[in-house]
Amino acid sequence: MSKTIIYFHGFKSSSDSKKADNLKQFIKTDTKNTSIIIPDLSDKFQDANTQINDLIKSCETDIVFMGSSLGGYYALYYSQLLSTKAVLINPAIPPLIGFDKNLGENENYSTGNKFIISEEDISFLKNLSYKKLSNHSNIMVLVESGDEILAFDKAISYFNGVHIDITFGGDHSYQSLSNKFTKIKKFLSMT
Repeated sequence: MSKTIIYFHGFKSSSDSKKADNLKQFIKTDTKNTSIIIPDLSDKFQDANTQINDLIKSCETDIVFMGSSLGGYYALYYSQLLSTKAVLINPAIPPLIGFDKNLGENENYSTGNKFIISEEDISFLKNLSYKKLSNHSNIMVLVESGDEILAFDKAISYFNGVHIDITFGGDHSYQSLSNKFTKIKKFLSMT
């Protein structure tokens, strides 16, 4: 059965990240019936939400989600909404404690695009979550303890009851991704 992975990059990033490139290469060389879509999400959360919904509507195969950091937050929301699997890499978790530090002007690291984040934008983003997780068996969380942006212990606590893979060391970029491809392939039932 054909499957499409939709991978969401992190905050202030793009589809041109090292993780995205590594995932594309893995899918191309190690799977036959799996494709991957890595959209460049808008820096404006409402626009990114519209992009994601349009992308989901256009898919003609079974969809699973992957995401890193804020992309993991999006992947969790949509996997819960559609009752499908998700792999979350060093994910941002509700209620996005500390995200208010991004109020005001920001710059996308990859594109150089400058954008403003308002309190309304953060409120919108915080509403893209569920108070209680369902389908725990559909979620795999990959964290590195050395994540300097997001506290891995909070992720472990929040995702109690789901499949959690902890790698000690590393950082927010999730250095051990290539070592997890076989595990991800098995979890997502990719062929």
